[in-house]
Amino acid sequence: MSKGTKTNLLLIGLVVILAIVPLFMNKGAEFGGADGEAEVAIGEINESYEPWFSSIWEPPSGEIESLLFALQAAIGAGVIGYGIGSMKERSRKEKDNKA
Repeated sequence: MSKGTKTNLLLIGLVVILAIVPLFMNKGAEFGGADGEAEVAIGEINESYEPWFSSIWEPPSGEIESLLFALQAAIGAGVIGYGIGSMKERSRKEKDNKA
Protein backbone atom coordinates (compact mmCIF):
# COMPACT_ATOMS: atom_id res chain seq x y z
CA MET A 1 0.00 0.00 0.00
CA SER A 2 1.38 3.40 -0.94
CA LYS A 3 1.93 6.24 1.51
CA GLY A 4 -0.86 8.29 -0.12
CA THR A 5 -3.37 5.45 0.24
CA LYS A 6 -2.47 4.99 3.91
CA THR A 7 -2.89 8.73 4.50
CA ASN A 8 -6.28 8.73 2.78
CA LEU A 9 -7.50 5.75 4.80
CA LEU A 10 -6.31 7.41 8.01
CA LEU A 11 -8.15 10.63 7.14
CA ILE A 12 -11.35 8.73 6.27
CA GLY A 13 -11.11 6.89 9.58
CA LEU A 14 -10.70 10.16 11.48
CA VAL A 15 -13.74 11.65 9.74
CA VAL A 16 -15.83 8.61 10.65
CA ILE A 17 -14.69 8.80 14.28
CA LEU A 18 -15.44 12.54 14.42
CA ALA A 19 -18.93 11.87 13.08
CA ILE A 20 -19.77 8.95 15.39
CA VAL A 21 -18.20 9.91 18.75
CA PRO A 22 -20.51 12.91 19.40
CA LEU A 23 -23.55 10.64 19.00
CA PHE A 24 -22.38 8.52 21.93
CA MET A 25 -21.24 11.48 24.02
CA ASN A 26 -24.73 13.02 23.90
CA LYS A 27 -26.22 9.96 25.70
CA GLY A 28 -29.42 9.96 23.61
CA ALA A 29 -30.36 13.53 24.43
CA GLU A 30 -32.21 15.53 21.82
CA PHE A 31 -30.05 17.58 19.49
CA GLY A 32 -31.21 21.18 19.57
CA GLY A 33 -30.51 23.99 17.20
CA ALA A 34 -29.03 27.40 17.84
CA ASP A 35 -32.37 29.07 17.12
CA GLY A 36 -34.01 27.46 20.15
CA GLU A 37 -31.06 28.30 22.38
CA ALA A 38 -31.11 31.93 21.23
CA GLU A 39 -34.83 32.18 21.94
CA VAL A 40 -34.33 30.93 25.49
CA ALA A 41 -31.38 33.29 26.08
CA ILE A 42 -33.33 36.31 24.79
CA GLY A 43 -36.28 35.38 27.00
CA GLU A 44 -33.99 35.30 30.04
CA ILE A 45 -32.45 38.68 29.22
CA ASN A 46 -35.65 40.52 28.30
CA GLU A 47 -38.92 38.85 29.27
CA SER A 48 -41.05 41.41 27.41
CA TYR A 49 -39.29 40.86 24.07
CA GLU A 50 -41.66 40.37 21.12
CA PRO A 51 -40.25 38.86 17.91
CA TRP A 52 -40.63 41.30 15.02
CA PHE A 53 -40.66 38.63 12.31
CA SER A 54 -42.29 35.25 11.90
CA SER A 55 -41.59 32.55 9.32
CA ILE A 56 -43.56 32.64 6.09
CA TRP A 57 -43.72 28.84 5.99
CA GLU A 58 -43.10 26.26 8.70
CA PRO A 59 -42.02 22.78 7.54
CA PRO A 60 -44.57 20.13 8.55
CA SER A 61 -41.99 18.16 10.58
CA GLY A 62 -38.47 18.27 11.92
CA GLU A 63 -37.41 15.65 9.38
CA ILE A 64 -38.48 17.88 6.47
CA GLU A 65 -36.67 20.81 8.07
CA SER A 66 -33.50 18.70 8.38
CA LEU A 67 -33.88 17.54 4.77
CA LEU A 68 -34.15 21.12 3.51
CA PHE A 69 -31.15 22.16 5.60
CA ALA A 70 -29.08 19.25 4.25
CA LEU A 71 -30.18 20.07 0.69
CA GLN A 72 -29.16 23.70 1.18
CA ALA A 73 -25.76 22.58 2.50
CA ALA A 74 -25.27 20.17 -0.42
CA ILE A 75 -26.10 22.86 -2.99
CA GLY A 76 -23.72 25.29 -1.28
CA ALA A 77 -20.95 22.68 -1.20
CA GLY A 78 -21.54 21.97 -4.88
CA VAL A 79 -21.28 25.65 -5.80
CA ILE A 80 -18.10 26.10 -3.75
CA GLY A 81 -16.58 22.89 -5.17
CA TYR A 82 -17.41 23.97 -8.72
CA GLY A 83 -15.82 27.38 -8.09
CA ILE A 84 -12.63 25.88 -6.66
CA GLY A 85 -12.41 23.33 -9.48
CA SER A 86 -12.99 26.02 -12.09
CA MET A 87 -10.25 28.24 -10.64
CA LYS A 88 -7.84 25.29 -10.45
CA GLU A 89 -8.55 24.31 -14.06
CA ARG A 90 -8.10 27.92 -15.24
CA SER A 91 -4.78 28.08 -13.38
CA ARG A 92 -3.66 24.81 -14.94
CA LYS A 93 -4.54 25.98 -18.46
CA GLU A 94 -2.69 29.28 -17.94
CA LYS A 95 0.36 27.36 -16.70
CA ASP A 96 0.21 25.06 -19.76
CA ASN A 97 -0.08 28.03 -22.15
CA LYS A 98 3.02 29.70 -20.66
CA ALA A 99 5.12 26.57 -21.08
